Amino acid sequence: MPRPPVDPAAATPPGLSLFTRLVIEVDPVVSLGGPARHGERRFVTLRGGTAEGPGFEGTVLDGGVDWQVLRADGALDINAHYVLRSAGDGALVEVQSEGVRHGPPEVMAALARGEPVPAEAVYFRTAVRLTSGHPAWGHVNRTLFIATGQREAARVRLDVWRVG
Repeated sequence: MPRPPVDPAAATPPGLSLFTRLVIEVDPVVSLGGPARHGERRFVTLRGGTAEGPGFEGTVLDGGVDWQVLRADGALDINAHYVLRSAGDGALVEVQSEGVRHGPPEVMAALARGEPVPAEAVYFRTAVRLTSGHPAWGHVNRTLFIATGQREAARVRLDVWRVG
């Protein structure tokens, strides 16, 4: 029996609310030596930063890593893993972020040279999972987040949004 068509007007998108803005200092990209099975494997060491927003205030701890695969189509697969410390109670929150960044070749080349690039010129999105064992932050274990990002020469800015 055929199914009735889906009515887009009947679907309700989830709401988004800003949770925090992360500004993370980063080291230069390190390549693992060129193209591999799925693209060029590389990583970026995260050197700490700040978290400011209505849902979380604190710091990004030094020592996280953003593992990347630069694909043949020019897109960059991102897999970052790092820790936040809450300013109010010192709670630690683990961050696991997977996403993609891409843009026109000339824009991506400018970005690779460390030149400023407007955020709207690059598609930079990640799915973010937060985890904490601290009682005050247990709600993040049950919530999904997404982020929009902007890469600069020596830092990354991520606006982290709570999915309602």
